[in-house]
Amino acid sequence: MKRDFLTLWDLSPEEIAGLLGRAIDLKRGKDSNACPFLGRGIGLLFEKPSTRTRVSFEVGIYQLGGYALTMNPAELQLGRGETLSDTAKTLSRYLSGIVIRTFAHSTLERFAASSSIPVINGLSDLHHPCQVLADLMTLLEKKGRVKGLKVAYVGDGNNVCNSLIEAASRMEFNLTIACPEGFEPDADVLERARAAGKSEIVIIRDPREAAGMADAVYTDVWVSMGQEEHSEDKKKKLRDYQINSRLLSCSKKDVVVLHCLPAHRGEEITDEVMDGPNSVVFDQAENRLHAQKALLEMLMS
Repeated sequence: MKRDFLTLWDLSPEEIAGLLGRAIDLKRGKDSNACPFLGRGIGLLFEKPSTRTRVSFEVGIYQLGGYALTMNPAELQLGRGETLSDTAKTLSRYLSGIVIRTFAHSTLERFAASSSIPVINGLSDLHHPCQVLADLMTLLEKKGRVKGLKVAYVGDGNNVCNSLIEAASRMEFNLTIACPEGFEPDADVLERARAAGKSEIVIIRDPREAAGMADAVYTDVWVSMGQEEHSEDKKKKLRDYQINSRLLSCSKKDVVVLHCLPAHRGEEITDEVMDGPNSVVFDQAENRLHAQKALLEMLMS
């Protein structure tokens, strides 16, 4: 039976833990010569531009012995009116799985409903679960554990924040979100995570309070792709939520700084923090490759 990965809820805590362990093994070179996907094609259907998601998936699929076919909807008959359902059914006859990077999360759900192959969320406006798998792997590497950590997310309650909320509930770390009024994460995501009752997830307004004694401080761009309208007004409301040395001084000495990239340096994060000794943002970016290879193995082997 095929499995999709559209949100963190699609994997159990035990499966996530196993995936993270496998990702660390892959990073260390275990089974580096194995090619479980030899002769298999995996599609990458991207409505949005991408650096880390595209390159990490393309390289990861190649390293697993498969072939990555990157597609833009405008290059397919989707651009001329073919239905999403018909496209999903057709591509299912050619490919072993597909990664979709899109705007509306409903696009992923509709595609998955018609697809007979695994569908992976490479990013939607509501969720970014592949990114958060890499985040969890980075925390495990740097802190030796995930459960019980105190993580502070500072800034816009966007798709990354939503997936972090799900991860906190699944993996039992405490998450404090500091954002201005009107920039909260998705209410349904928050309600479901809190109902699980396995971690403390709170929303506050003061970023210094959120960062207080945190093990990790996380931020993302203030204006996401496709949401550039009224961006200047949004930046003004978020300017007190910058990750800088003054904010970091509220956290533990060994706090790690996370950012899913790309970063708008000088807006949500300063150069001195991004390039400083507490920053693990490029380890985090590298871990996209290994976490996604482990995910592909789990869903498609």
